[in-house]
Amino acid sequence: KTMSKCYVQVTGMTCASCVANIERNLRREDGIHSILVALMAGKAEVRYNPAVIHPSAIAELIRELGFGATVMENCGEGDGVLELVVRGMTCASCVHKIESTLMKTNGVLYCSVALATNKAHVKYDPEVIGPRDVIQVIKDLGFTTSLVKKDRSASHLDHKQEIRQWKRSFVVSLVFCIPVMGLMIYMMVMDSQLSDAHAHHNMSNEEMEALHSSMFMEYQLLPGLSVMNFLSFLLCVPVQMFGGWHFYIQAYRALKHRTANMDVLIVLATSIAFVYSFIILLVAMAEKAKVNPVTFFDTPPMLFVFISLGRWLEHVAKGKTSEALARLISLQATEATIVTLGPGNVLLSEEQVDVELVQRGDIVKVIPGGKFPVDGRVIEGHSMVDESLITGEAMPVTKKPGNTVIAGSINQNGSLFISATHVGADTTLSQIVKLVEEAQTSKAPIQQFADKLSGYFVPCIVAVSVVTLFAWIVIGFVDFEIVEKYFLVSLLEQLLTEVIIRFAFQASITVLCIACPCSLGLA
Repeated sequence: KTMSKCYVQVTGMTCASCVANIERNLRREDGIHSILVALMAGKAEVRYNPAVIHPSAIAELIRELGFGATVMENCGEGDGVLELVVRGMTCASCVHKIESTLMKTNGVLYCSVALATNKAHVKYDPEVIGPRDVIQVIKDLGFTTSLVKKDRSASHLDHKQEIRQWKRSFVVSLVFCIPVMGLMIYMMVMDSQLSDAHAHHNMSNEEMEALHSSMFMEYQLLPGLSVMNFLSFLLCVPVQMFGGWHFYIQAYRALKHRTANMDVLIVLATSIAFVYSFIILLVAMAEKAKVNPVTFFDTPPMLFVFISLGRWLEHVAKGKTSEALARLISLQATEATIVTLGPGNVLLSEEQVDVELVQRGDIVKVIPGGKFPVDGRVIEGHSMVDESLITGEAMPVTKKPGNTVIAGSINQNGSLFISATHVGADTTLSQIVKLVEEAQTSKAPIQQFADKLSGYFVPCIVAVSVVTLFAWIVIGFVDFEIVEKYFLVSLLEQLLTEVIIRFAFQASITVLCIACPCSLGLA
């Protein structure tokens, strides 16, 4: 079967498990032969059977997984593809007229015109016909037509929005996390002082309880609600809502499609800690408990601070990596001046056109200070050309008739007429951009293995966490001394069951929390 290749621009990927998720799900689809996803380039390379599936359907499959996806111009077919906007069509006969005329034109391989969107998709042989010829054929039929403007800004490589988003998330979490850490340190210091007092003065449990309750942070505003728990709750809510907002969105998208990524793990750890603490606080208030319950309101702010800081730094790094590619793309000229020369190279006419409309064999005029839009050969004029951006050559290079010029280099002091030899995707600059993108797309075997592992990572961590919870509950009831040894049990606790469940819960939450920023997850 003949396989075709297409490239899909993918947005919204955060880590290796997103890559594994897309690759795993798309490989199951009929008609898809292979898929390679690059996290940095934000691009998927798909080999598919055109008889079974189309690129737009592939992009839709990726969108269904919760990511943004748009089909990129087919790199494999280079200049042979043209997207046009056609104005002036009124009915289906106009569509038929354009399609039948173009299909009869020598060099046009395929043509499809959509009346609803006013767009024409044309495939042609660049050796026989060029984009300006195709546009002229449509204009001769009485319609106005223009190129679909392509995004040359390399905006898909720009991580500014993500950097802003995670920076905001980090700052919000940090503002509320610092007081939470302060409260936590204060309580740890006070508890250690109480323990020392108990050890030295042999106080009874009743005396200890009275001393504990006299501490300001343990003072009860309402029965069962201490100042400490109330402040922790107030500081935790904004972080849970605003600091963790982006995590919740990503986790929801993942769960909606029955997959689990790092965001699911983070949301699980913070939500369980928050909900558990909130419920035991409500129970304590309902029972008008004299002893304040131990809550985990400190977990979400601290976890969100570390993870959002990691995400922020990650996007800053990604932005720097993609900057080189964006800078390369920005070197490309957007317009070209095409001229008609008479006998003895006399200038007859000149026309400003989009660089994508330059055809092989066109004569292009490049003025001093202008960029060369295409690769070509000098036919008239003498000048010095700065090729440092492409070749690294620091000194300007002399160009005279017969010399070759490279797209993206800058003409310095004289006007040149060049004959276009390589246009569009065939220019040296386009090939360099393509190679850099492909280098980012290709994966080392160890990286493929890590991506495969990270797909199973989250479910395994959740399973380990659940096993930890039940294991410690069983151990606690069988031999309480082990729990007592590892868990500094406050002497004020009355219920053995409460101590065991609290310790088991703390152990299982710890498993979830330490797995969130682990090296495999971040890698």
